[in-house]
Amino acid sequence: MTQTVARFSEGQPLTRRASLGRMAALAAGAAAGSLPLHAQAVAPLTRPIPSSGEAIPVVGLGSWITFNVGQDAAGLAMSTEVIRAFLASGGRMIDSSPMYGSAQATIGHAMTQLGRPKTVWSADKVWDGDLARGTAQMETSRQRWGVQRFDLLQVHNLLSWEAHLPRLFEMKAAGRLRYVGISTSHGRRHADMAQIMRSQPLDFVQLTYNLVDREVEQRLLPLARDRGIAVIVNRPFRQGALPQQLARYPLPGWAREIGCEHWAQAALKFVVSHPDVTCAIPATTQVAHVRQNLAAGGGPMPDTALRARMAREVAAL
Repeated sequence: MTQTVARFSEGQPLTRRASLGRMAALAAGAAAGSLPLHAQAVAPLTRPIPSSGEAIPVVGLGSWITFNVGQDAAGLAMSTEVIRAFLASGGRMIDSSPMYGSAQATIGHAMTQLGRPKTVWSADKVWDGDLARGTAQMETSRQRWGVQRFDLLQVHNLLSWEAHLPRLFEMKAAGRLRYVGISTSHGRRHADMAQIMRSQPLDFVQLTYNLVDREVEQRLLPLARDRGIAVIVNRPFRQGALPQQLARYPLPGWAREIGCEHWAQAALKFVVSHPDVTCAIPATTQVAHVRQNLAAGGGPMPDTALRARMAREVAAL
């Protein structure tokens, strides 16, 4: 259930060649076959978006690296099956960005192949230092997805947020966008994010949080709770590195008690069980893994005491 492992910065754009090279090795183990959209699994846990009360599943789907397949037929087919399985297992939120290579077009292709399912909850970003170019970029992104409007648009890595947020709020007021947010990754710019959260009427923030990277517990997660801001978690597996490292150790007894068959499921349950987290967005190239991810979004969850124990034991490994 691990995400793609990448040896480069998430803050840098990824070339199609680099993405396909990494995906080829991972896709070799992808599960064959597909799950019909009507074959629904047990519904995952949902959390309300504080600004509206709308409920969304706690496990979403990221597209960083995994969906950057260009026109590669096998890559497009693989991505379509991942999205098919995600939706059939009760998933809704799919997150992307214009910096993710061809990921947006890949999602749009899958949506067409799957008959434009109405359950998809679309989250994307604006990533440009210029307001006019950013506005054009958002329209291009919308066309690539093939949606009438996005559910959520975020200012990616806070780039020119002062210019873009007013435009996003205008779009929301006009009914051309449902929610507004900001994003960051790799633990960057937390002080700036906190300042924006205090001063702007945001619906969402997106940040990095996992069993190892826990700085947001001290300031950003409590602030999101106090300000009524939904939280999307990126890199819950450290791009696959965390479950890969933990796989060298036996799965603890407590993991079975909360319904986990793999370290990756335990790591994901740690994230989504935090009461201030609305949704996590692991990415994958494998149908089996996306089903496992969605399964981790349901069933028994660790309480506060077990979450603390999980963090301690992983830190000691």
